[in-house]
Amino acid sequence: MIWAYLILAIICEVIATSALKATEGFTRWQPSLIVFAGYCSATYLLSLTLKVIPIGVAYALWSGIGVTLITLVGWVLYNQKLDAAALVGIGLIVSGVVVLNVFSKSIIH
Repeated sequence: MIWAYLILAIICEVIATSALKATEGFTRWQPSLIVFAGYCSATYLLSLTLKVIPIGVAYALWSGIGVTLITLVGWVLYNQKLDAAALVGIGLIVSGVVVLNVFSKSIIH
């Protein structure tokens, strides 16, 4: 169940961050509500995971997976292109998440 909370926290954060651009500086109330609800939900769900998963590991997974998903959202929804250096950097983040999940004894499997 803890992993479900973490996955839901990541999804809520990605939704909120994706809607952030549409707020136009929080001048549009509909996307602003999505941002507020998404970040509140993500923070609450992340806090539930911290009962079991160490904070550094949980945050590394949350931010690493979130960065990757937000990059995909930016590419698909906003036609934002990335250069080779950006792709390598994101690949390194993903590699770090894999190393944490596969090799770390800090994570409860």
